[in-house]
Amino acid sequence: MATVRRRGPYSIPEVRVPTTVLSPAARPVGLIALPGVYRPQADTALLARALAQEDLGPGSDVLEIGTGTGGLALQAADTGARVTAVDVSWLAVVTARLNALRRRIPLHVVHGDFAGRTAEHRYDLVVSNPPYVPAPSCRLPSRGPRRAWDAGPDGRTVIDRICGGAPRLLRPGGVLLMVHSGLCGSAETVRRLAGEGLAAEVTARVSVPWGPVLRSRRGWLERQGLVAEAEEWEELVVIRARYP
Repeated sequence: MATVRRRGPYSIPEVRVPTTVLSPAARPVGLIALPGVYRPQADTALLARALAQEDLGPGSDVLEIGTGTGGLALQAADTGARVTAVDVSWLAVVTARLNALRRRIPLHVVHGDFAGRTAEHRYDLVVSNPPYVPAPSCRLPSRGPRRAWDAGPDGRTVIDRICGGAPRLLRPGGVLLMVHSGLCGSAETVRRLAGEGLAAEVTARVSVPWGPVLRSRRGWLERQGLVAEAEEWEELVVIRARYP
């Protein structure tokens, strides 16, 4: 069993930056994305930076929940780690497999819900960029690109499932890395993970300009009290939680 350690100290930036600042240095590049598959963006880049801090190698077992193009899973696999990537979208599964073939990196990509596809398996590291955008409907979309971001009225439908499942996914000493919007409540995520017995903290924080999805829901978000009037910046956070 491998022990996952940070390679260096984390800083927690509290600055506003254009999304392009995060893109070139950290965002997975050279990936194909079939139509409807979430393309790496600022949240992916922030999580990729956090992932690079973890001490991975041939002895590590890694799970990515919601792999999309497979960029983060391939980043982990490039260290020699054994990586399983899961996604509810068949298009994402095919995309991730194609990107693994193009890069000639071994990657086990499976289709389905992470809880069912990972039963009785434990990992040294679990990484996820889950759906987290608040949406008017309580029902998660069953198809289409919105599956990658719609997450119920508080944006926590998938986040809370990951928090609750973390103890069953992680080996002793294992780590969960998850990125999501500050709209979902980073303190709530830390609290829930702590309630599951994990030592959790926010290890990265940055604000980026609103994207088209949030802009399209401005009126609803304001009516729900989730954002201030004329808000134009979204906070992104990375949560790191260690299972004892």
